[in-house]
Amino acid sequence: MKTNWIDFKALRANLDFAAVLEHYGLTIKSKSKQHHGFCPLPNHNGKRNSPSFSANLERGIFQCFGCGAKGNALEFAALMEKIDPRDGAALREVAAKLQQRFCPDLRGDAPDTKASPTAKPKPVKKPAPESKLPVEVNVPLDFTLQGLDASHPYLLNRGFTPETIVRFGLGYCSRGMLKSRVAIPLHDAVGALVGYAGRVVDDATITEDNPRYRFPGERKRDGKLFEFRKTLFLYNGYRIKAPVDDLIVVEGFTSVWWLDQNGLPDVVATMGADCSERQAELIMSLVKPDGHVWIIPDGDAAGERHAQTLLARISPHRFVRWVKMAEGKQPTDLSDKELKLELLL
Repeated sequence: MKTNWIDFKALRANLDFAAVLEHYGLTIKSKSKQHHGFCPLPNHNGKRNSPSFSANLERGIFQCFGCGAKGNALEFAALMEKIDPRDGAALREVAAKLQQRFCPDLRGDAPDTKASPTAKPKPVKKPAPESKLPVEVNVPLDFTLQGLDASHPYLLNRGFTPETIVRFGLGYCSRGMLKSRVAIPLHDAVGALVGYAGRVVDDATITEDNPRYRFPGERKRDGKLFEFRKTLFLYNGYRIKAPVDDLIVVEGFTSVWWLDQNGLPDVVATMGADCSERQAELIMSLVKPDGHVWIIPDGDAAGERHAQTLLARISPHRFVRWVKMAEGKQPTDLSDKELKLELLL
């Protein structure tokens, strides 16, 4: 027997989240993929005088940094209707209303769940056995790489001075796991050396098996499992000893080196386009309560995602400005004067 039903996954994928927000009284002024404003939720129990509500219009998700509520478009609508999203029957009623208003073409029949007599059961994959070894994360190294070539053309040709190369401990590695890469020392929040990243020197060699950057992998030693997690610290963050008035946040290593070389030492990198909750906490700890966070991502889709993530996590707590780069450009393409002009310094 077939009946009308709701495909929740399809509904979430087809909902225009901006339209849903406006349906519940929010005004969407920004043309970007991110909306920030005051929390509209009836059960909001935080301050109403700060823009703690953030919604990603493209991904259809929201979060309030004041009351802690978060979820997808359906769960937002449920909360606005004063319904517990965990109540399946009530959530279905809300979903039906949204489908009727915004996605009427999705109405249809449920798939026939009666199995065909000739259908073969799908093989069930057994989960990989979990390691029972004790895990230690970002343990300080008991060695330093020796014999690195600090005069390699890759670094000098990109405009980095010998002083900058020495300051960040950079050098071309000719052996080991980082062979044919520039070795980049990684220090945690207290300055302990917890690993090395490796950057290829010839982008033409980049493949799925040979990524641009290589980070420390998982290893077993002395009956323990050692893991490296870059999401738990900020590159160059250990150099900032006290909260500053202005902190610059970039994606990658080279941007940190370039800005530092051009007289802007209060700069950190998330080492990728994503910013974890822990990294956001560290960023806020490095900036005075009335200070400023300057986001300078690369001028591409990943850079935009980087900026949007930082805005969502940090703007409710600190003043944030997104310095947008032209398409295909990076902070390393800016001169000393251009950097200071962009940062109003």
